Amino acid sequence: MFIKDNLQTIKETAAKDVILVAVSKTKPIADIKEAYDAGHKIFGENKIQEMVQKYEALPKDIEWHMIGHLQRNKVKYMAHFVSLIHGVDSLKTLTEINKQAIKHNRVIPCLLQARIAQEETKFGLDFEEIEQILRSDDLKALENIKIVGLMGMASFTDDEDQISSEYKSLKIFFEKLKNSNSDSKTLNIKLDTLSMGMSGDYKIALLNGSNMIRVGSAIFGERNYIT
Repeated sequence: MFIKDNLQTIKETAAKDVILVAVSKTKPIADIKEAYDAGHKIFGENKIQEMVQKYEALPKDIEWHMIGHLQRNKVKYMAHFVSLIHGVDSLKTLTEINKQAIKHNRVIPCLLQARIAQEETKFGLDFEEIEQILRSDDLKALENIKIVGLMGMASFTDDEDQISSEYKSLKIFFEKLKNSNSDSKTLNIKLDTLSMGMSGDYKIALLNGSNMIRVGSAIFGERNYIT
């Protein structure tokens, strides 16, 4: 029952237009089903094989988000069902997603991952690289993907001012992109999603304009492993 209560608490914290992605990586089917039975239908995984297994075992009205770093050679395994891909950090990856989407007659929504953290281990694109992709003629040719927004992860730190500053910088950049692309004739760009915030910092992310949060342990408890 605590999963249902946790979901409710987080949803009460966020505005109505904020999308909550329940991060179910490493969590058993039973936990996801409990969240589903409580009315939640959006889940995030960071490993494609695990997400495929859960997709096959659970109701088909679930929206599955790929939130981890994406290996291009594995896109084909989820192209027929994934609802949103969060961590796209290259035009080559977008090209592969488009290739696999064509095979299933789908348009797959994607977020470009911005690198805002000071840590060297974070994946992602700097702001200039994102602008280059959005202006690219190569992107215009990819008719089976749609860039719907940005995703970013703040530094892993207890310094809330730093976290807030990093999220604020991405929000400002996001709004700049929205304005500059408002009259764009590129049909596969529609920027309306800013995915920022996880269990430890989603409240800070919300204060800085996030409209999609990715929350795992605050819903399901500490991470474990499938057996």
